[in-house]
Amino acid sequence: MATVTLIDNRNNKSYEFPILSPTKGPDVIDIRKLYGETGMFTYDPGFTATASCSSDITFIDGGKGELRYRGYAIEDLANKKSYLDTCFLLLEGHLPHQDELITFDMEIRKRAFVHEGLKNLFYAFPDQAHPMAMMSSAVAALSAFHFEHINLKDDCDYQIMSRRLLAKIPTLAAFAYRRTLGIPFIYPDIERSFTENFLYMMRAYPGEDLEIPEVEVRALDTIFTLHADHEQNASTSTVRGVASTGAHPYAAISAGIDALWGRAHGGANESVIAQLEYIGSLDNVDDFIARAKNSDDDFKLMGFGHRVYKNFDPRAKILKSLMDELEGELGVNSELLAIARKIEEVALSDEYFIKRNLYPNIDFYSGLILTALKIPKNMFTNIFVIGRTVGWIAQWSELKHDKEMKIARPRQRYMGPTEETL
Repeated sequence: MATVTLIDNRNNKSYEFPILSPTKGPDVIDIRKLYGETGMFTYDPGFTATASCSSDITFIDGGKGELRYRGYAIEDLANKKSYLDTCFLLLEGHLPHQDELITFDMEIRKRAFVHEGLKNLFYAFPDQAHPMAMMSSAVAALSAFHFEHINLKDDCDYQIMSRRLLAKIPTLAAFAYRRTLGIPFIYPDIERSFTENFLYMMRAYPGEDLEIPEVEVRALDTIFTLHADHEQNASTSTVRGVASTGAHPYAAISAGIDALWGRAHGGANESVIAQLEYIGSLDNVDDFIARAKNSDDDFKLMGFGHRVYKNFDPRAKILKSLMDELEGELGVNSELLAIARKIEEVALSDEYFIKRNLYPNIDFYSGLILTALKIPKNMFTNIFVIGRTVGWIAQWSELKHDKEMKIARPRQRYMGPTEETL
């Protein structure tokens, strides 16, 4: 077995630790016995160089701009498969055959309805409450309506739990949106597909047989697929951390929703549109670009750069192509789009942005497409939740089946007082 040697110059000692190889990506140093053998911890703020688990769900190569779900390139899944195909892949480990997809689709449609008591929860919120606050609370409340999921015994129980939550998330998101408007809730329509049903529940009025344009369904379905999972990001790590305590799975997902809400994470696409609106005109773009390049100015362009990708975000490439293709059909806001195009042109050609790997990311394009779908900014992160829920569930299930996992408990470098006396 390959090893790495740690040399402690203070005590003239050396220690060897195993090197573990993945199926793809960088090797990892197994430091589980580090403290026991050396009395030391590692120091890694933000866990930027720490592998917290072994996983076979998602692979990212940030340098190459590569993203794969269970080995399948995101480009193939987004362009050739539906979001429900991707959900089945993440939950079951393989793409569905046609009969499996039909059965899966019908189960999701039937499970989309929520308990009437849960529906009443939304009336307790003020109509100006943020939809993410309502989503987090509603998913946490699901644990009260389905408390039996805290003790899952076999794979059948896991799949029931998974499908139940996956199906209900769009319904809860639509209810949250309609609560902000003070208009009646629309129940799921079992005749409609997953993505079409969500748009229907957002837009329709009671008794209305609303037709949803296929081009809009396709655009949103692609966004869901691109958001389905993204390795051990902040919200996924939160879900895993809460799950490691033995908490109810829906409580863990609720915690993930809270983590996703942050502007540095899932709330970024909302900030992109707000910033484009703030820039306001093509005539102002150059001034804001100059501000972004000024180290003495706090202004930062939203939607550029990524913690992991040091190349073009592959999801952003897909959405850029989709936006170019559907610009006329979706009716993308011409003024916002013109501003975005000019910023994009500068960022892809200006040495300042190129040297810093500040390429447009998924948030830059998804916000424009969601705006074209007439989805308000305060619902953007809820859209992210709908797409990401299946990834959180898959990660939760993987953790529960991992015999090596323990309760999450990072250590620290203490820098406070030593021995104070009274």
